[in-house]
Amino acid sequence: MALLVLKFGGTSVADLDRIRAAAKHIKREIDAGNQCAVVVSAMGDQTDHLVSWTREAAALHDAREYDVVVSTGEQVTCGLLSIILQNMGVPARSWLGWQLPIHTDGAHGAARILDIETDQLKSRLKNGEVAVVPGFQGRSPDGRITTLGRGGSDTSAVALAAALGADRCDIYTDVDGIYTGDPRIVPHARRLDKISYEEMLETASLGAKVLQTRSVQLAMVHQVRLLVRSSFESADGKQDDGGHTGTLVCDEDEIVEQQVVSGIAYTKDEAKVTLIGVEDKPGVAARVFGPLADASINVDMIVQNVSGDGETTDLTFTVSAADLDRALDVLQKVKAELAYEDLRGSTEIVKVSVIGIGMRSHAGVASQMFKALADKGINIEAISTSEIKISVLIDAAYAELAVRTLHSLYGLDNA
Repeated sequence: MALLVLKFGGTSVADLDRIRAAAKHIKREIDAGNQCAVVVSAMGDQTDHLVSWTREAAALHDAREYDVVVSTGEQVTCGLLSIILQNMGVPARSWLGWQLPIHTDGAHGAARILDIETDQLKSRLKNGEVAVVPGFQGRSPDGRITTLGRGGSDTSAVALAAALGADRCDIYTDVDGIYTGDPRIVPHARRLDKISYEEMLETASLGAKVLQTRSVQLAMVHQVRLLVRSSFESADGKQDDGGHTGTLVCDEDEIVEQQVVSGIAYTKDEAKVTLIGVEDKPGVAARVFGPLADASINVDMIVQNVSGDGETTDLTFTVSAADLDRALDVLQKVKAELAYEDLRGSTEIVKVSVIGIGMRSHAGVASQMFKALADKGINIEAISTSEIKISVLIDAAYAELAVRTLHSLYGLDNA
């Protein structure tokens, strides 16, 4: 017997047929003798509709009332799934965020979970009851409903698994695991049986939408093993030798054979900002990035090219594409102070990354990457690295070529 937390995303509960399919997966685990708590998202794009209604009601709306509205999507799924499970003969009961309760801080719209009371839940689970919990919501210190920000249902599931001491948290989604590359771009991409928390964290932050970054961080801190699997597979589908399908996100000690590179990620949601002719003297960088930080604009890659005379420099950095206009506006307002000659912005760039925990103990990964891209005529505009990642900024036109080239270079193509 295992204690499992099962999470079903929006595509997995998009309509009643999909909710019935999710219920079959839950029943399979119950029939196998496991205890199950279930966390659900809102049906399909229901949250998008709820968010748009709040904005139509008032552009500057009360964040507390926003949370009241958008939290209802998960509540509907929660009740429907409980009803369907009961109809299948599986004892089930819904538990809303305020009923457990899930304690959060008071940051409405982007709350963080502080604690989850699980005594009642554990008692019900031991008696064979399935607990169905809406993701994305909690209760503020003053008793109001809060929401955790978009993608918060993954965080709810991991936090609940940690609080319960669950053996595993299964994330059911519309893909059957984590791949070495985007299958839409790399036809020979293959599914990974296991991936470390650190690799998954890098992958999630670099464009992969399978898991929310915050949930992976939480899983790593609390050592919650995650299993990413497809809700679209038959509930009685064939399992692999590990007793499951999908990709297990776990501590690197569980991964016996560690590849040097586990995957190639890319993101198009990047924008490049270039300041031309900035004075080359101490304090200039602080005057550039200080106002951006004050405006809550995150800066990623930074490249500085000093002119031959040493008097001026060109400063290039990347921000989220969604923040480009705000970043340009902030820098235009401080032009007199920075005394730059020109300011340029572009979204015609992509960030391509090579990820792998094996890079810690293997030399030459970067040089191989740079040579392979050069051989294809792909110019690198910026570089950033971590212990297990190398990212390069390139022209958007070369994105697919770069991803396929690197995927083959590191032996990731499916035989």
